[in-house]
Amino acid sequence: MGTVFAGRQRGVELETEQRIDTARTSSSRSGTNRFAVEQITTGSHANGFGLTDDGRPFAFRVHRSTLYLEIYRANLTSPVPDESDVSAVAEQSVTDVDLTDERSVVGAVRDAVNHASDASAREVSAVRAFLGRVGSLIDNF
Repeated sequence: MGTVFAGRQRGVELETEQRIDTARTSSSRSGTNRFAVEQITTGSHANGFGLTDDGRPFAFRVHRSTLYLEIYRANLTSPVPDESDVSAVAEQSVTDVDLTDERSVVGAVRDAVNHASDASAREVSAVRAFLGRVGSLIDNF
């Protein structure tokens, strides 16, 4: 973890990757999976990816003040998942999260993973949300 490059942020990313790789190696020896964020970018547009406690891959991104999380099925055949691979989703407000602090973002992501709901439920709520928006537009006329 002593590697430092010209850009401080790059050094932080490498240290994070080394720390997580070490944690995954030790957990794979014991036969249990652990929550791990493999890559993270902090800031107002924070994003990244990793593995859940049960070994499923996930990806997250922050748009405006909302954290969007997608958890994919465990047996992915493609390195780039599509919508059919999504097994669970979560949306969470991050207005009270310091998006410049890596630990805060990882904590918010861990909470979102723990509160993720089945992806099939998202489609129903998305339709309901769309109809609600259309209804509010009609009310304003």
